[in-house]
Amino acid sequence: MEATTHEQTPVRWTRPSTFIDGRWREGGATVVYDKYTGAAMGVIREATAAEVDLAVAAAERSFRQRQLSPFERYEILHRFSEWVKAREAEIIRLLIAEVGKTYQDTKVEVARAYQACLLSAEEAKRIGGEVLPVSSIPGAEGKMGFAMRVPKGVIGAITPFNYPFLLAMHKIAPAIAAGNTIVIKPAPNTPFSTALLVEGLQACGLPQDHVQLVQGGAETGNALLHHPGIRMYTFTGSAAVGERVKTGTGLRPVLLELGNTSPNIVCADADLDRAARLCGQRAFTAAGQACISVQRILVERACWDDFVPRLLQVVERLKVGDPRDPETDVGPMISEREALRAMAWIDEAVQAGARVLCGHRREGAFVYPTLLTDVDPGLRVYCQEVFAPVAVLVPFDTLDEAITLANGTPYGLHAAIFTRSLERAMKAWRELEFGGVIVNDTSTFRSDLAPYGGVKASGLGKEGPRYAIEEMTDLRVMIVDLT
Repeated sequence: MEATTHEQTPVRWTRPSTFIDGRWREGGATVVYDKYTGAAMGVIREATAAEVDLAVAAAERSFRQRQLSPFERYEILHRFSEWVKAREAEIIRLLIAEVGKTYQDTKVEVARAYQACLLSAEEAKRIGGEVLPVSSIPGAEGKMGFAMRVPKGVIGAITPFNYPFLLAMHKIAPAIAAGNTIVIKPAPNTPFSTALLVEGLQACGLPQDHVQLVQGGAETGNALLHHPGIRMYTFTGSAAVGERVKTGTGLRPVLLELGNTSPNIVCADADLDRAARLCGQRAFTAAGQACISVQRILVERACWDDFVPRLLQVVERLKVGDPRDPETDVGPMISEREALRAMAWIDEAVQAGARVLCGHRREGAFVYPTLLTDVDPGLRVYCQEVFAPVAVLVPFDTLDEAITLANGTPYGLHAAIFTRSLERAMKAWRELEFGGVIVNDTSTFRSDLAPYGGVKASGLGKEGPRYAIEEMTDLRVMIVDLT
């Protein structure tokens, strides 16, 4: 693997990054660092419980006093999508420094955020209802029924570090499209891209207090999660924290996008070059820090000797280094601490008898792309979400065996299968216990207009603008007696 370096002017954030109750709040002492250079980017002001109260109260007030029409929501979000397109280079530069993700991965994130915003704008015009045939039931003669979707009120949102701009967009844009207001807390190590997003929305005509931005860690998050003014929560993060969110929010609805140990099944009848190329690249997208990253590659034994060398050839060509260089394939993890955790999981597997096919090397926050085989299924690198540039290869003999292996996890977000057989693809779709099954691409593929969400420990509810709007609205019924 080839390391790369690329010189560039340091990225600094000198503006306030917290917006509460009508104004951007100055100050703060928590330093945020460039994930590649280690240079200080800026500071954030961690919101106190009292400031969270102010933010929620402002969002409630804005919801009651300034209801936007569906067309106004469309106009604002459409303008904002064009704002994102016009500021693409600035957003990419900020995200690379803030996250450490490569230029190519970040470019995709911003393009997807643009689409998510545009889709949300269009969906704002399509929120409708239905006429209910209530008079078809005895005793309801002369009555008519109607149902319409109405906004819930104040949405509480918490986003993770790995796709901070895109995932904030997937929460804020549908919330606005649905007619809600929102209080959002991004991850404390990637706060500035969400601040830029909120600045853009305000510049495009969104009433200022429709989006409240609070910064901070667990204390701020807990204040938001337990606030009685929040009508619905949307959270993306780990399964462990997601469970606490569900427990702490009581009877209020939650939309949870959690972890996964994505299985990718490679059948002997597949296009092996395509499967090797895609698995070899996508397992290490965002340094493996994606909830639908390729983690378990299940390979039919009949093609093992053909497939594995092709996969290794792809992985060994990946360039590791400066994420600002457009030629870099793999950048640093979010922190050296996370890199050390990933290496500990790899070491644990190797000590238990796993065989290293490539990688098993760390430099600071960089973990070089690692492929393992002969891994005990009870080890963390196999059965827990590794969230690092690590994948495990597992042989199988029959598709039934592969499906059993794939389903042998508490998670169920995305799975994939490579095959030329429509029958095999349909069987996988029917029997894989996952929210999404991808055929002839990897589990990493996501369409931003499709319903996205897991089963089992991978979450509750669906994202994707149309589906998120359904989660963020209530059906309200009216019955009219015409007699």
